[in-house]
Amino acid sequence: MKRRALAGGCVALFSTILLARPALADVADMASGCHPDATRPLASATGAVLVPFRTSPFPYDGEVPTDGRLFFDYEKDGRRGHTSSRGDLHFEQEAYNDRRSLLYLPKGFDLSRPEQALIVVFFHGNSARLHRDVEIRQRIPLQLAQSGLNAALVVPQFAVDIPDSSAGRFWQPSGFKEYLAEAAQHLAALRGDPCTKPIFDRLSVVLVAYSGGYNPAAYALAVGDADSRIRGVILLDALYGETDKFDKWIGTSVGKGGTGFFFSAYSDSSRPGNLALRQSLAGQGIAIDTCPHRLRLSSGSVTFLFAGAGIDHNDFVTSAWVPDPLKAVLSTIEGFRITPQPTTTWRTDIPRAPGAPKKRHGDQP
Repeated sequence: MKRRALAGGCVALFSTILLARPALADVADMASGCHPDATRPLASATGAVLVPFRTSPFPYDGEVPTDGRLFFDYEKDGRRGHTSSRGDLHFEQEAYNDRRSLLYLPKGFDLSRPEQALIVVFFHGNSARLHRDVEIRQRIPLQLAQSGLNAALVVPQFAVDIPDSSAGRFWQPSGFKEYLAEAAQHLAALRGDPCTKPIFDRLSVVLVAYSGGYNPAAYALAVGDADSRIRGVILLDALYGETDKFDKWIGTSVGKGGTGFFFSAYSDSSRPGNLALRQSLAGQGIAIDTCPHRLRLSSGSVTFLFAGAGIDHNDFVTSAWVPDPLKAVLSTIEGFRITPQPTTTWRTDIPRAPGAPKKRHGDQP
């Protein structure tokens, strides 16, 4: 059994994430026309479903914000293509034409107390498909369910099964806000109670990004116009660029009196970006925790965790400093529980689960 050592001898013990809750008492009144059963805890999970969105990241007809060129810079015989940052040409129909998002509501999800409910938005990495990778390989719906968090899950499809971190419509001002508005409609329909849309439309959001998901996450924070709803950002080996946008969000929404939280766990793969952001924040006088013996993420907290030497980036969402890292992080968010959960202990001797998928190439941006 391979033992993975946490940097600096950090004791692997996880405590709680504490989030400031917005005043949502008035939201319940918005759904006063609903039958009482419409907001009660779900007797069973809805199952992960793929739903087409009008405001999906792709298709996208705009510009690439870094250089102002048209996203589709190639056209021949009626076929449009995009040249990625790696110099590879990918065609619209195959790679940038999937409007679907994965939606999931766990058993026990409770809307009767909206001030204690969340929406978790997960941004996948490169070379991914929602069903094959997000649902089956990375087990994101299952990790959310097992965390005990009172949260709905929303996962947009970005570029399909290619190494490209493009954000598409999330590059545009208010793009993320508009996406969340449509997500509220679909989540209410998935629950079977459309009258609950006003509640979903006001729930706080925790944004999670893995690997190439850093790019849409950065722009969601910078221009997404949803700051009032975002209560936390979780990066899983994802800080490969756009550090200035994360830096600015932390400075305004987390550090020095902010109510959000920021948590970044990383391997050697994204270590340079994490070290650069840590240095910048320290220079601004923002308190950061880099080697927690008992990790406690409270409102206004900024935490970096080096997961250890030899951690496989491509398996980071399922096997890093603990098995199922997303479950470990989500399970510590206090005040948004379906049922009370025990403190999660972080182990450093993590075997690969029997039957776990082999390493896939191309996940790293």
